[in-house]
Amino acid sequence: MREQVLPFSLLTGVLAVITLAGDYVLHRLNLVWVGRYLGILGTLLIIVSFAYSMRKRKYMLSGNPGYLLKLHEFSAWLGSAMILLHAGIHFNAILPWLATVAMSINVVSGMIGKFLLLRARRHVQGERQQFQLRGMSKPEVEQAVFWDALTVGAMAQWRKVHIPIFIVFLVLSLAHIMSIFLFWGWV
Repeated sequence: MREQVLPFSLLTGVLAVITLAGDYVLHRLNLVWVGRYLGILGTLLIIVSFAYSMRKRKYMLSGNPGYLLKLHEFSAWLGSAMILLHAGIHFNAILPWLATVAMSINVVSGMIGKFLLLRARRHVQGERQQFQLRGMSKPEVEQAVFWDALTVGAMAQWRKVHIPIFIVFLVLSLAHIMSIFLFWGWV
């Protein structure tokens, strides 16, 4: 509970508080225009978070994967917070809201995947240690945790859900960005 549910709840709660309180403050101080530029900064942070994915898929050969994973988690979360501030609590058009919903689902799926997988791995490791303490041989231990380990392996495939959600977010975000360029007269 303390190691998985509480951090997930805190991260999600802080994201909601930042969005609601930040939007309130920006409106109260008549700084709504700042939200537009937070969207750009948030997008750049999310792009930075791709370093981990690029390294993992060997498109990038340098960088510590552990550090890049932490960078991925932090910059994607912070970038999402900025984009949620950018979106605010007002409804202007369907395309930006669809992109915001897809981004929110992607962030939550990433956090759920992280915490569930961590919990499952710790559970299997604890089971292995318990069986070893009972004096079971290594093959007996592996046989005893086989189904749990198989389940952890299946859970590690959660990225097969996370990545398509991200692709939907990417497409909607690009469409939103392109429409902004068209309507702001930048193109």
